[in-house]
Amino acid sequence: MEILKKKPINLPLIIGGEEITTETQIEIRSPHDHSLILGNASQATKKHVSDAIKSALSTKLEWMEYSWDERAAIFLKAAELLAGSYRIKMNAATMLNLSKNPHQAEIDSACELIDFLRFNTYFMYKIYGEQPNSPKSQFNRLEYRPLDGFVFAVTPFNFVSIMGNLPSAPAIMGNVVLWKPASSVIYVAYKLMKLFQEAGLPDGVINFIPGRGSIVGDTILENPNLGGIHFTGSTETFDHLWQKVGENIKNYNQYPRLVGETGGKDFIIMHRSADIKSTVTAIIQGGFEYQGQKCSAVSRVYIPKSDWKEVRDKLVNSLKDIKIGPPDEFSNFINAVIDRKSFLKIQEYLEITRQSVDAQIVFGGNTDDSKGYFIEPTIILSKEPDFKTMVDEIFGPIVTIYLYEDNKFEETLRLIDNTSKYALTGSVFASDRKAIADATKILRYSAGNFYINSKPTGAAVNMQPFGGSRKSGTNDKAGSFLNLLRWVSTRTIKEEFLPPQDYSYPFLTRD
Repeated sequence: MEILKKKPINLPLIIGGEEITTETQIEIRSPHDHSLILGNASQATKKHVSDAIKSALSTKLEWMEYSWDERAAIFLKAAELLAGSYRIKMNAATMLNLSKNPHQAEIDSACELIDFLRFNTYFMYKIYGEQPNSPKSQFNRLEYRPLDGFVFAVTPFNFVSIMGNLPSAPAIMGNVVLWKPASSVIYVAYKLMKLFQEAGLPDGVINFIPGRGSIVGDTILENPNLGGIHFTGSTETFDHLWQKVGENIKNYNQYPRLVGETGGKDFIIMHRSADIKSTVTAIIQGGFEYQGQKCSAVSRVYIPKSDWKEVRDKLVNSLKDIKIGPPDEFSNFINAVIDRKSFLKIQEYLEITRQSVDAQIVFGGNTDDSKGYFIEPTIILSKEPDFKTMVDEIFGPIVTIYLYEDNKFEETLRLIDNTSKYALTGSVFASDRKAIADATKILRYSAGNFYINSKPTGAAVNMQPFGGSRKSGTNDKAGSFLNLLRWVSTRTIKEEFLPPQDYSYPFLTRD
């Protein structure tokens, strides 16, 4: 990490394998240390985006003709490189660029991305093996073709594993990709692109084009060859992309596949039968790991009134021990939020709470941006179930708690279902089996990933396929074969070995 700190780098575009430095550049600074410049990132113009589209399309035919095992070998090699020589470098870059502590960096930029690369190649193999029945004298088969045109991958700031998965999953299935990373994390994204290149990815299969959304996105969405969008980010941005696709729908050569994972207002509901210590641990880990900047992070919690005093005492006592600071000091549990925009947004919610008679800050609420964007883990107690911090996605280290009457567990489940437009993750804590069954049934559409006596974060590839519905996305389940299916367009092929030689049927004869 100390080596990376001392060596800021040029972060070019990569189009058709060529590194391109542009006149317009932005500085990439570390969230926990404003003075630390990690690199200067080139920004794509409309011409660069057009060049990237041409590069992808010119590569498409050759790439889609690669056999499945040749494609698999490239991404399996990327997984091996990441598990070996790249591991420490990617962890260090993640800690510096995303302000993740060593544990969060390791499970993200190494473990989960390695799993994505390995399992996605396995899913590809399994998908190709699914073939239709062939009766006597027929040979029926399904060809899993890549989509027409190209795929547009738009990746978020908060997970390196998602940055790697969104462009690589379509590429594994034979697609060519234009990749726009979030502006704040171009440093890590560029290193991922270099990983793919070292693994043997042919030039032009994935084109790396950081830049302003209004330039990159609008240019791509106007192109008739758009075949699909693989997106993780805000609901508002995905709505915008969807709207633009609708406006341009008559211009496309096909109906684009839209795959998106967006926002969340993720919950925990505690039943009276729950283990309090486990619930408190889930609130802290689920709500405050990586500063609450996970789309699955705990944000609203529902506690029986009679258990509140014990829950509060355990929460506050634990939070008092949590340390805040830069990730290279390994004793720090909480680090910086990603940038000034996020810092100011979270401050606004804290000020709204301070000014309200309907809520109070039970713990935390202090902020400091003198060196980095640091915000204390904050517990808010709300008198109202629809207070602003119970409803809005904040994406920071704030958890709001609402107390419900002990005998109104079922009513509270229905309240949870109706409070938020999101439906990403949620948990129930209980030992009473009927309470678990009731929560599972009533909250069926409240969370695409539902957890029982477990925090609602940390979904693992091939174990808890990830995605939500409602305004949390299209629920195409990253980390499973379901996501890979979105990047192919099947063709049915029927071959007759002994085709008929007479048009007539038996019923046509009089006898």
